[in-house]
Amino acid sequence: MEPGIVSYLIVCPLVFLASFVDAIAGGGGLISLPAYLLAGVPIHNAIATNKLSSAAGTVISTARYCKNRYADVPLAVPSFLVALLGSFMGANLALITSDKVLKLMLIAVLPVVAFYVLKNKSMESKLKRQLTKRQKYAIVITASFVIGTYDGFYGPGTGTFLLLVYTGLAGMDIRTASGNTKIVNLASNLAALGAFFFSGKIVVTLGLAAAVFSIAGHYIGSGMVIKNGTRIVRPIVVTVLVLLFIKIVSGFFV
Repeated sequence: MEPGIVSYLIVCPLVFLASFVDAIAGGGGLISLPAYLLAGVPIHNAIATNKLSSAAGTVISTARYCKNRYADVPLAVPSFLVALLGSFMGANLALITSDKVLKLMLIAVLPVVAFYVLKNKSMESKLKRQLTKRQKYAIVITASFVIGTYDGFYGPGTGTFLLLVYTGLAGMDIRTASGNTKIVNLASNLAALGAFFFSGKIVVTLGLAAAVFSIAGHYIGSGMVIKNGTRIVRPIVVTVLVLLFIKIVSGFFV
Protein backbone atom coordinates (compact mmCIF):
# COMPACT_ATOMS: atom_id res chain seq x y z
CA MET A 1 0.00 0.00 0.00
CA GLU A 2 1.06 3.62 -0.59
CA PRO A 3 0.09 5.83 2.38
CA GLY A 4 -1.33 9.32 1.80
CA ILE A 5 -0.28 12.51 3.55
CA VAL A 6 -3.03 12.09 6.16
CA SER A 7 -1.46 8.80 7.25
CA TYR A 8 1.82 10.57 7.98
CA LEU A 9 0.05 13.35 9.88
CA ILE A 10 -1.71 10.79 12.09
CA VAL A 11 1.13 8.33 12.63
CA CYS A 12 4.22 10.51 13.13
CA PRO A 13 3.08 12.66 16.10
CA LEU A 14 1.55 9.66 17.86
CA VAL A 15 4.69 7.59 17.31
CA PHE A 16 6.70 10.40 18.95
CA LEU A 17 4.40 10.27 22.00
CA ALA A 18 4.52 6.48 22.04
CA SER A 19 8.31 6.45 21.91
CA PHE A 20 8.59 8.99 24.70
CA VAL A 21 6.45 6.75 26.93
CA ASP A 22 8.24 3.60 25.77
CA ALA A 23 11.69 4.94 26.65
CA ILE A 24 10.52 5.61 30.21
CA ALA A 25 8.42 2.58 31.11
CA GLY A 26 7.66 0.52 28.02
CA GLY A 27 4.21 0.11 26.54
CA GLY A 28 4.62 2.53 23.65
CA GLY A 29 2.92 0.04 21.37
CA LEU A 30 -0.35 0.90 23.14
CA ILE A 31 -0.19 4.24 21.33
CA SER A 32 1.78 3.57 18.17
CA LEU A 33 -0.01 0.44 16.97
CA PRO A 34 -3.50 2.02 17.16
CA ALA A 35 -2.01 5.06 15.38
CA TYR A 36 -1.19 2.95 12.34
CA LEU A 37 -4.65 1.37 12.42
CA LEU A 38 -6.26 4.82 12.71
CA ALA A 39 -4.33 5.84 9.61
CA GLY A 40 -5.93 2.98 7.69
CA VAL A 41 -2.98 0.57 7.68
CA PRO A 42 -4.18 -3.10 7.67
CA ILE A 43 -3.53 -4.96 10.93
CA HIS A 44 -0.63 -7.20 9.84
CA ASN A 45 1.03 -4.30 8.01
CA ALA A 46 0.51 -2.10 11.06
CA ILE A 47 2.20 -4.60 13.39
CA ALA A 48 5.12 -5.01 10.99
CA THR A 49 5.59 -1.29 10.26
CA ASN A 50 5.33 -0.47 13.96
CA LYS A 51 8.34 -2.73 14.57
CA LEU A 52 10.39 -0.72 12.09
CA SER A 53 9.79 2.64 13.77
CA SER A 54 10.00 1.12 17.25
CA ALA A 55 13.33 -0.59 16.59
CA ALA A 56 14.88 2.65 15.30
CA GLY A 57 13.91 4.57 18.43
CA THR A 58 14.92 1.78 20.79
CA VAL A 59 18.46 1.89 19.38
CA ILE A 60 18.73 5.48 20.62
CA SER A 61 17.41 4.95 24.14
CA THR A 62 19.50 1.78 24.48
CA ALA A 63 22.65 3.64 23.46
CA ARG A 64 21.90 6.47 25.89
CA TYR A 65 21.39 4.12 28.83
CA CYS A 66 24.59 2.23 28.00
CA LYS A 67 26.56 5.48 27.59
CA ASN A 68 25.52 6.50 31.10
CA ARG A 69 26.35 2.99 32.39
CA TYR A 70 22.75 2.25 33.38
CA ALA A 71 22.98 -1.38 32.28
CA ASP A 72 24.45 -4.65 33.54
CA VAL A 73 26.18 -5.61 30.29
CA PRO A 74 27.36 -9.14 31.28
CA LEU A 75 23.77 -9.95 32.19
CA ALA A 76 22.36 -8.16 29.16
CA VAL A 77 24.35 -10.20 26.59
CA PRO A 78 22.68 -13.61 27.20
CA SER A 79 19.35 -11.83 27.71
CA PHE A 80 19.74 -10.16 24.32
CA LEU A 81 20.43 -13.50 22.62
CA VAL A 82 17.48 -15.39 24.12
CA ALA A 83 15.16 -12.44 23.39
CA LEU A 84 16.25 -12.57 19.74
CA LEU A 85 15.30 -16.23 19.57
CA GLY A 86 12.03 -15.83 21.45
CA SER A 87 10.87 -12.81 19.47
CA PHE A 88 11.64 -14.43 16.12
CA MET A 89 9.59 -17.46 17.15
CA GLY A 90 6.76 -15.25 18.41
CA ALA A 91 6.66 -13.13 15.26
CA ASN A 92 6.38 -16.17 13.03
CA LEU A 93 3.68 -17.56 15.29
CA ALA A 94 1.76 -14.26 15.10
CA LEU A 95 1.42 -14.62 11.34
CA ILE A 96 -0.58 -17.83 11.69
CA THR A 97 -2.19 -17.79 15.16
CA SER A 98 -5.04 -15.98 16.94
CA ASP A 99 -3.97 -14.03 20.03
CA LYS A 100 -7.23 -14.50 21.96
CA VAL A 101 -5.82 -16.96 24.50
CA LEU A 102 -2.89 -14.68 25.28
CA LYS A 103 -5.23 -11.74 25.76
CA LEU A 104 -7.31 -13.74 28.26
CA MET A 105 -4.15 -14.54 30.22
CA LEU A 106 -3.18 -10.86 30.31
CA ILE A 107 -6.62 -9.83 31.59
CA ALA A 108 -5.95 -12.03 34.63
CA VAL A 109 -2.35 -10.94 35.13
CA LEU A 110 -2.53 -7.16 34.62
CA PRO A 111 -4.56 -6.24 37.75
CA VAL A 112 -2.07 -8.19 39.88
CA VAL A 113 0.87 -6.39 38.29
CA ALA A 114 -0.79 -2.98 38.74
CA PHE A 115 -1.45 -3.75 42.42
CA TYR A 116 2.23 -4.59 42.90
CA VAL A 117 3.35 -1.29 41.34
CA LEU A 118 0.90 0.77 43.41
CA LYS A 119 1.98 -0.97 46.63
CA ASN A 120 5.72 -0.71 45.89
CA LYS A 121 6.07 3.08 45.82
CA SER A 122 9.81 3.10 45.20
CA MET A 123 9.66 0.65 42.27
CA GLU A 124 12.64 -1.10 43.88
CA SER A 125 13.02 -4.74 44.87
CA LYS A 126 11.43 -5.94 48.12
CA LEU A 127 13.42 -9.16 48.24
CA LYS A 128 14.18 -10.28 51.78
CA ARG A 129 17.46 -11.96 50.86
CA GLN A 130 20.22 -11.38 48.39
CA LEU A 131 19.97 -13.51 45.24
CA THR A 132 22.95 -15.53 44.13
CA LYS A 133 24.42 -14.65 40.77
CA ARG A 134 23.07 -17.90 39.33
CA GLN A 135 19.55 -17.20 40.60
CA LYS A 136 19.60 -13.66 39.23
CA TYR A 137 20.81 -14.84 35.83
CA ALA A 138 18.16 -17.58 35.73
CA ILE A 139 15.34 -15.13 36.46
CA VAL A 140 16.50 -12.46 34.02
CA ILE A 141 17.30 -14.81 31.14
CA THR A 142 14.06 -16.78 31.51
CA ALA A 143 12.02 -13.56 31.63
CA SER A 144 13.88 -12.18 28.62
CA PHE A 145 13.03 -15.26 26.55
CA VAL A 146 9.38 -15.49 27.61
CA ILE A 147 8.62 -11.77 27.32
CA GLY A 148 10.69 -11.53 24.14
CA THR A 149 8.47 -14.23 22.64
CA TYR A 150 5.43 -12.24 23.71
CA ASP A 151 6.87 -9.12 22.06
CA GLY A 152 7.26 -10.87 18.73
CA PHE A 153 3.81 -12.38 19.00
CA TYR A 154 1.75 -9.45 20.31
CA GLY A 155 3.92 -6.73 21.83
CA PRO A 156 2.23 -3.95 23.85
CA GLY A 157 3.54 -3.68 27.41
CA THR A 158 6.76 -5.63 26.76
CA GLY A 159 9.10 -3.06 28.30
CA THR A 160 6.82 -2.63 31.31
CA PHE A 161 6.77 -6.36 32.01
CA LEU A 162 10.55 -6.64 31.70
CA LEU A 163 11.06 -3.68 34.02
CA LEU A 164 8.79 -5.14 36.68
CA VAL A 165 10.45 -8.57 36.60
CA TYR A 166 13.94 -7.11 36.68
CA THR A 167 13.19 -4.88 39.69
CA GLY A 168 10.70 -7.06 41.55
CA LEU A 169 12.13 -10.56 41.09
CA ALA A 170 15.76 -10.07 40.08
CA GLY A 171 16.52 -7.28 42.56
CA MET A 172 17.89 -4.76 40.04
CA ASP A 173 17.80 -1.01 40.74
CA ILE A 174 15.44 1.02 38.57
CA ARG A 175 18.03 2.65 36.31
CA THR A 176 19.99 -0.55 35.63
CA ALA A 177 16.72 -2.40 35.05
CA SER A 178 15.66 0.31 32.58
CA GLY A 179 18.92 -0.04 30.67
CA ASN A 180 18.72 -3.83 30.50
CA THR A 181 15.06 -3.61 29.51
CA LYS A 182 15.97 -1.46 26.51
CA ILE A 183 18.73 -3.86 25.44
CA VAL A 184 16.35 -6.83 25.53
CA ASN A 185 13.56 -4.83 23.92
CA LEU A 186 15.95 -3.90 21.11
CA ALA A 187 16.71 -7.58 20.53
CA SER A 188 13.03 -8.53 20.38
CA ASN A 189 12.28 -5.61 18.06
CA LEU A 190 15.08 -6.51 15.65
CA ALA A 191 14.15 -10.20 15.52
CA ALA A 192 10.46 -9.48 14.94
CA LEU A 193 11.39 -6.84 12.36
CA GLY A 194 13.43 -9.42 10.46
CA ALA A 195 10.56 -11.90 10.44
CA PHE A 196 8.06 -9.26 9.26
CA PHE A 197 10.48 -7.91 6.65
CA PHE A 198 10.71 -11.28 4.93
CA SER A 199 6.91 -11.57 5.04
CA GLY A 200 6.68 -8.35 2.98
CA LYS A 201 4.28 -6.69 5.42
CA ILE A 202 6.25 -3.50 6.21
CA VAL A 203 5.05 -0.19 4.73
CA VAL A 204 8.61 1.10 4.33
CA THR A 205 8.05 4.80 3.52
CA LEU A 206 5.64 5.32 6.43
CA GLY A 207 7.81 3.26 8.76
CA LEU A 208 10.96 5.26 7.97
CA ALA A 209 9.18 8.60 8.45
CA ALA A 210 7.78 7.41 11.78
CA ALA A 211 11.25 6.15 12.75
CA VAL A 212 12.55 9.74 12.80
CA PHE A 213 9.86 10.71 15.33
CA SER A 214 10.49 7.50 17.27
CA ILE A 215 14.17 8.40 17.63
CA ALA A 216 13.28 11.85 18.99
CA GLY A 217 10.79 10.43 21.49
CA HIS A 218 13.20 7.80 22.78
CA TYR A 219 16.01 10.33 23.16
CA ILE A 220 13.91 12.71 25.27
CA GLY A 221 12.23 9.94 27.30
CA SER A 222 15.45 8.14 28.20
CA GLY A 223 16.93 11.46 29.32
CA MET A 224 14.07 11.93 31.77
CA VAL A 225 14.70 8.52 33.36
CA ILE A 226 18.41 9.31 33.72
CA LYS A 227 17.58 12.59 35.48
CA ASN A 228 14.47 11.71 37.49
CA GLY A 229 14.60 7.94 38.07
CA THR A 230 11.62 6.44 39.88
CA ARG A 231 9.70 9.71 40.16
CA ILE A 232 8.91 9.60 36.45
CA VAL A 233 8.88 5.81 35.92
CA ARG A 234 6.27 4.70 38.45
CA PRO A 235 3.28 6.85 37.40
CA ILE A 236 3.86 6.05 33.73
CA VAL A 237 4.11 2.31 34.45
CA VAL A 238 0.72 2.44 36.19
CA THR A 239 -0.79 4.40 33.29
CA VAL A 240 0.58 1.90 30.76
CA LEU A 241 -0.84 -1.06 32.69
CA VAL A 242 -4.30 0.55 32.92
CA LEU A 243 -4.33 1.40 29.20
CA LEU A 244 -3.15 -2.08 28.26
CA PHE A 245 -5.91 -3.65 30.38
CA ILE A 246 -8.58 -1.41 28.81
CA LYS A 247 -7.28 -2.09 25.31
CA ILE A 248 -7.32 -5.86 25.77
CA VAL A 249 -10.76 -5.95 27.41
CA SER A 250 -12.28 -3.65 24.77
CA GLY A 251 -10.83 -5.84 22.04
CA PHE A 252 -13.27 -8.60 22.94
CA PHE A 253 -16.26 -6.35 22.28
CA VAL A 254 -15.18 -4.91 18.92
